[in-house]
Amino acid sequence: MGNPQTYHFKLPSYVGGELPEPAGAWYPGIRKHIPECTSDRRLRGDGRVRAFVIHATAGSNSSGAMSTMFAHQASWHWLVPDENEAEHGTAIWICAPESRAAWHVRNERSHPDVNGGSRNVNYWSLGVEIVNSQQQDPFSDWQVERAAALVRYAWSKYPDLVDVVSHAKIDPARRSDPGANFPWDQFREMVLSPASLPIAPPPPTIARGPIRVVSPAGERIECDARLLDGVTVVEARPLIEGLGFRVEYEDGPPMTMRIRGDGGAPAGAPRSAVEGADDRAENVRSGRSASRRSASPRRGKGRGKSRSGESQ
Repeated sequence: MGNPQTYHFKLPSYVGGELPEPAGAWYPGIRKHIPECTSDRRLRGDGRVRAFVIHATAGSNSSGAMSTMFAHQASWHWLVPDENEAEHGTAIWICAPESRAAWHVRNERSHPDVNGGSRNVNYWSLGVEIVNSQQQDPFSDWQVERAAALVRYAWSKYPDLVDVVSHAKIDPARRSDPGANFPWDQFREMVLSPASLPIAPPPPTIARGPIRVVSPAGERIECDARLLDGVTVVEARPLIEGLGFRVEYEDGPPMTMRIRGDGGAPAGAPRSAVEGADDRAENVRSGRSASRRSASPRRGKGRGKSRSGESQ
């Protein structure tokens, strides 16, 4: 167990592109309260973000913590749910715009190790609250990882961000959060270790020359197949008709492309005994056997596009 009054580390200059904000959603109903529980960053500063403060709620759920924000008594930028909440493992709560100063540290508090001992911490910091009772209540791995992801995101976005610090270090007389059970060393390693940073997806494959689309019978289908942003794009109608189906358009100007199989039924639909009998009668009248019916598709007017290699 650590001493939360010593939880603090400095960030070096960030190298790389800006990272995406971790998955989250606005806490229901909070946005209309923002003007009453946050302040303009430039009111007591230059608007730059220089520190990230780690808090814990000393409670058991998000709603209890958010009641303080709804009462306009305190605020923070993000809230990380506890294990007993449905959002745990899925998404964090967004509680205030990063452009606003949240009320998460008393204005008169400061520490000489943090931003040169400057006061009015709220105006040059971001704050995250992690739902935890701080009483024999271990933090989940997901909570720690999400807090680290938030710091990494902010680190990549704000070039003046240097200090990552506990609430307890800035206000030791009144606060002990995030508490002795918070795994600070593990958290720091997750923030600073390059291995913990998200891996960018590989760039899309660039095709050289046309893409061949081949039917189950081994015949090439001419449907203008190509790659667009790494996705195979085809002309839908030639592909569908090349597979032996028929296309009809509905709703006046073509808004619905309906794919029909043999006999006018939608592709994949069961055919009734009457339909089968009608087909056989038609074959007799035309002098053809069912086994020798033409498989040539009927072509209508219009063209459609699909962003996949599958028929629509």
